[in-house]
Amino acid sequence: MSEVESFFKSAFSVDNVIFGFDGSDLKVLLIQRGAAPFKGKWALPGDLVYPNEDLDTAAERVLEQLTGLRGVYLEQVKAFGAVNRHPLGRVITIAYYSLIKISDYSVTPASFAQSAKWHSLGEVGELAFDHNEILDNCLKELKHKVRMAPIGFELLPPKFTLTELQQLYESILETELDKRNFRKKILSMNLLQDLDEVQEGVAHRPAKLYRFDRKRYVKFVAEGFSFDI
Repeated sequence: MSEVESFFKSAFSVDNVIFGFDGSDLKVLLIQRGAAPFKGKWALPGDLVYPNEDLDTAAERVLEQLTGLRGVYLEQVKAFGAVNRHPLGRVITIAYYSLIKISDYSVTPASFAQSAKWHSLGEVGELAFDHNEILDNCLKELKHKVRMAPIGFELLPPKFTLTELQQLYESILETELDKRNFRKKILSMNLLQDLDEVQEGVAHRPAKLYRFDRKRYVKFVAEGFSFDI
């Protein structure tokens, strides 16, 4: 084998970090591997890229094959290429991530995924390969993005309270936010529309209901902002 030919003996894979919000908690979707290596271990939904396949197509295919999820917007985050990250040979993986509303999707494990389950971030434990490192990097990216673009339009009910919106931000940032400062900041952006309605059928004092101003939301997505809270 020539020196040049040796450069073409590496494989590529994709790993998907799917964050899900259930209304109160941020979770990540993991599969339990039914094949070696790391058989029986929990891992991110990932697999090798076919020789005739581009990366984005591979990410979508692998996610659907292992979990049944389709139509999920996946954003490429980073490549991981430690020499010994895969026990069977040199494999460079490209990580993708997404944030979805759990109730909008049904998970159906297949292929070498024995099972697929949503895990709270604090209960993930040790994953196969270097998937803990990949998960940590994607979480950092999500925390950065939530401060630069509005996240929540697809994750909350059409009508929601400021408390529910704050819970979403606290779940992503993994920190408790000052209620007064959060409300002052979010309302000053004119991103929300006051519906002049309150909650119904609650045991506590009903809170005011809001919805996102779609035009301003789209503008913020395109232009970004600094949500320093």
